[in-house]
Amino acid sequence: MTIKTQISVISAVITILSFNTPAKANHEIVNDDIIKIQRAALAKNTANKGFGPQSPRNIDNYKGENTAVFSHAPTSSNMNLCNIHFHKNAEHAGGEFSKYAGNGNGKGFQSGYLYSGSLTKSESKPAKIEICPSDHGALLVGDTIEVHNVHTSAIVKPGPTLGSCLSDSIKNPQLRVEAQVYVLVNDANALDFAQISAVSSVNGYYQAIATPTNTGNKSRTTL
Repeated sequence: MTIKTQISVISAVITILSFNTPAKANHEIVNDDIIKIQRAALAKNTANKGFGPQSPRNIDNYKGENTAVFSHAPTSSNMNLCNIHFHKNAEHAGGEFSKYAGNGNGKGFQSGYLYSGSLTKSESKPAKIEICPSDHGALLVGDTIEVHNVHTSAIVKPGPTLGSCLSDSIKNPQLRVEAQVYVLVNDANALDFAQISAVSSVNGYYQAIATPTNTGNKSRTTL
């Protein structure tokens, strides 16, 4: 499903949360031979350890070979939101985000999956300011981001890193990550990142109180 996100507000908010360095983009793309070597090394290093590489995966494919069974974490409403962060491009292919971005630089940047739909001419109008400039480039109108709301069973407050999900009293809490994938558009009527990332205490737990709840179907929506 497509949830469009307002580009003008996202620039002011995410720059503070994620990056604050000059843009010095490194667009070097590694070839398939490098990826083949990396995948072979991952397979060797994770053999018989009960886990494998986290991504990429096609989430429309329900088949798998890992027979390990893990208990479910509590529902997010019974855990504390401890961190919100995002990745450029979706980590996994699925739904309307199934266009492969390419191999990237071989170090986790510029790969993943992109929005495979289309935007209107007005939605695609370039932004007038840099959005989240970093050593690996800035965000652009039309880019895909995957936002992770991380929850923990530890008694903590939300913080800037995943270390915020731990506490001095518990170093191995149960964790739950809830993800939303968005495409960035230049549209004042689209979702406001600051609003959908708003945090408040609900029934004694920190929660992202405005996370969209209508992204489970594949209809197209502009908010």
